[in-house]
Amino acid sequence: MSEGREAPRLETERLILRATRADDFEPCAQLWGDHRVTRHIGGTPSTPTESWARMLRFPGLWALLGYGYWTLEDKADDRFCGQVGFADFKRELTVDISGVPEAGWVLSPHVHGRGYATEAMTAALAWLDGTIDAPRSCCLIDPENAASIRVAEKLGYGDPAKAMLSGKADTLVFWRPRGG
Repeated sequence: MSEGREAPRLETERLILRATRADDFEPCAQLWGDHRVTRHIGGTPSTPTESWARMLRFPGLWALLGYGYWTLEDKADDRFCGQVGFADFKRELTVDISGVPEAGWVLSPHVHGRGYATEAMTAALAWLDGTIDAPRSCCLIDPENAASIRVAEKLGYGDPAKAMLSGKADTLVFWRPRGG
């Protein structure tokens, strides 16, 4: 792992992946406060305080792990459209993912169904594969979240294993080898 890094700016055809800023708070709180977004991610919308705490974690991931989450902007209108990246959340999980970068993506409802998650994560995975010395990455997905399962499969994630998250929720752990 490489410590002390800041989120690098990445670009795709339609998106900018950049470091999270304090002025992302309002759209971030809207994103995480929307039941359409959280129904498969814990099931409960976040409060503004919880959204702020989530935002504060992002720079810490980069500083401590050398990887983390990016904020997504639409190139066409500079509009916030979600967050993607990698983390080690030290989860209580019945499948061991210790030391494995855990991929995640969450998109604002106004861009659902437009392929932004796949586009952004393709760039993020290319960065991860070229920068971080990890033999594989993983992602956790609610078994009911068919859209995210399709995204994971497009990105090269497979071999799902059932797991119990924090002793209360079934989840699927998907794996992707480096270079996927």
